[in-house]
Amino acid sequence: MTEAQLQEGANLPAHSVTSVSTGWREYFTFNTDHKVIGIQYLVTSFLFFLVGGVLATLIRTELATPSPDFVQPQNYNRLFTLHGTIMIFLWVIPAGVGGFGNYLVPLLIGARDMAFPKLNALAFWMIPPAGLLLISSFFVGAPEAGWTSYPPLSATASQTGELFWIISIFLLGISSILGAVNFFVTILKMRIPGMGLNQMPLFCWAMLATSILIIVGTPVLASALILLTFDLLFETNFFDPSAGGNPVMYQHLFWFYSHPAVYIMVLPAQGMISEIIPVHARKPIFGYRAIAYSSMAIAFLSIFVWAHHMFTSGTPAWLRIFFMVTTMVIAVPTGIKVFSWLATLWGGKVRLNSALLFAVGFVSLFILGGISGVMTAAVPFDIHVHDTYFVVAHLHYVLFGGSVFGLYSAIYHWFPKMTGRMFNETWGRIHFVLTFIGFNLTFFPMHELGIMGMPRRVAMYDPEFAPLNLLSSVGAYLLAISTLPFLINIIWSWIAGAKAPDNPWRALTLEWTTTSPPPPYNFEVTPVLTTSPYGYGATDEDVSVDSLSGVSER
Repeated sequence: MTEAQLQEGANLPAHSVTSVSTGWREYFTFNTDHKVIGIQYLVTSFLFFLVGGVLATLIRTELATPSPDFVQPQNYNRLFTLHGTIMIFLWVIPAGVGGFGNYLVPLLIGARDMAFPKLNALAFWMIPPAGLLLISSFFVGAPEAGWTSYPPLSATASQTGELFWIISIFLLGISSILGAVNFFVTILKMRIPGMGLNQMPLFCWAMLATSILIIVGTPVLASALILLTFDLLFETNFFDPSAGGNPVMYQHLFWFYSHPAVYIMVLPAQGMISEIIPVHARKPIFGYRAIAYSSMAIAFLSIFVWAHHMFTSGTPAWLRIFFMVTTMVIAVPTGIKVFSWLATLWGGKVRLNSALLFAVGFVSLFILGGISGVMTAAVPFDIHVHDTYFVVAHLHYVLFGGSVFGLYSAIYHWFPKMTGRMFNETWGRIHFVLTFIGFNLTFFPMHELGIMGMPRRVAMYDPEFAPLNLLSSVGAYLLAISTLPFLINIIWSWIAGAKAPDNPWRALTLEWTTTSPPPPYNFEVTPVLTTSPYGYGATDEDVSVDSLSGVSER
């Protein structure tokens, strides 16, 4: 690069000019390149996803029969506690926010890196020790109070395991806050000239809303964990009802963060879907501003819905009505996104490749999760299905059917950009079919189980629930098997896949204007906006659908 080019990139960090790729070794270093950090997040969180998946399979093996004939009830409690914690705090949030957020945001806005590269690296390197600390609690008495860790149960179970859980969540929360501050500053201050807020890609809007939620909500969770730690270590009585404490206060503090955390997981996935569908439908996104502003509306409204988790906790009737209404209202901006995605697909030159299949799967499953969410927002119905498997089904349709399907779609879409290699499309489609069938076979019967009254978080249940539980367990095995073609495809393609062109999908956002994979500094010169990121109607009308696949059919 010439001196003039360096001066032109005003937001070029010093390390970017001198960064020299050291191959795979750079992923094990304190690297400040946002792309390396993004892949570090993705690979690390996926490894934790595999651990959480193994725990889920053990849980479903136990639940295949009514009796505790596989694991003892205490160990069952430990399994589902770590499963829920790992899947939420070590897989979905780090992968969506840290992984794709880090990799894509600077590229999408034409920046050379994140605003605070060293802070960015520090945020990632808090993840592995936090995860290993949580998993190591198995050797000292794992936490048994569920991923919510409600007192007084959390104060009477394994104290050492509970402290391991608290320290791990605390580290993960600090990492999230550091990352959110970085995203907030990067998006607002480092866009290229000419890219106003209403010109930036929708994924950036989603990340902006997500960052606000993390900054507002995570300190509240931290305060709850600090008070719980005092109860455990110093015999204070913040949440001990026998000594004048209030355990319901913990629920308020926990859910003030943890329901917005649902959108911390879902908003990045929605942003990625908003980028992927227009590319593979070859149509401009329908309702750009409606989608962008709905992300901000979701962030705002999600702060006022937390107590719908507490309708059976002695909440006054007038307060129940308020939170019932706000919970139903938040479905409106979500519905705006869904209708915009469907309108974008309608009449498009749709190519049902792996990325779009998972994107459409995301939309369909998220709709089902949203419908059951509106049902549980109604106080009478929520009281009926509270703490039953209906809630388990709803949670997984929103978070696995939503977030995880969105992550898979994004991996297939941006894999060529990240690795410079093409994946095998046939294996990608097999992965989708197995995942979609396995997921629905696992979780759809849980709606019926919940309405019938089967409680969640128990290892033993009435034999009348056995047939549907066996069906769910068979689906869980299929869901576990579905991960194998994905692993084989991604690992083999990364090592020996066909070379990817710089822009195999003929997309219009800025990340596709640089090489695949991008150089350490992203762009030789500061890029210039020449078209809308979704302006396919004006530029690609004569492009055949078959030419858009860009994948090897080996």
